[in-house]
Amino acid sequence: LGGSLGARRINQLIATELDLFKTQNVQLLWQCGKLYYEEYQHHGNEQIKVKPFIERMDLAYAAADIVISRAGALSVAELCIVGKPVIFIPSPNVSEDHQTKNALAISNKNAAIMLKENELDNRFESELELLLASEEKQTKLSTNIKALALPNATKAIADEVEKLMEDR
Repeated sequence: LGGSLGARRINQLIATELDLFKTQNVQLLWQCGKLYYEEYQHHGNEQIKVKPFIERMDLAYAAADIVISRAGALSVAELCIVGKPVIFIPSPNVSEDHQTKNALAISNKNAAIMLKENELDNRFESELELLLASEEKQTKLSTNIKALALPNATKAIADEVEKLMEDR
């Protein structure tokens, strides 16, 4: 996942690693983004589904065993609730490098794997292979990320606003 428009570096990585996914017998749902669909759609086959955009993320998350994603605030919050093992690849091109901070907040709690874009060539294959090979690691990441979820965050914020309004 690289957002609705797509993430160039993630798409480049996935295209480069298609043989790895095949040899690991991974079915891939690749949301490449609207900007990149024409460039990558030809990679689609029975094992690799290339989509410009996924309307029903709930179904995509339900089908996933592992998620590879950027680390925007909404993505991180969603993925905490989903509770699947995640490899975060934060965008270095955002203000104040906030995606790296988001990913670090999760990975420092052993709840996700974070790979910076400049580490992908050296670490992606080994990290993915280790994750695929270890149900124990998958379970640990899932349990830890789910523990960070705030499913009632909207209600808690609204309650706090109402409390502040009463105190005026």
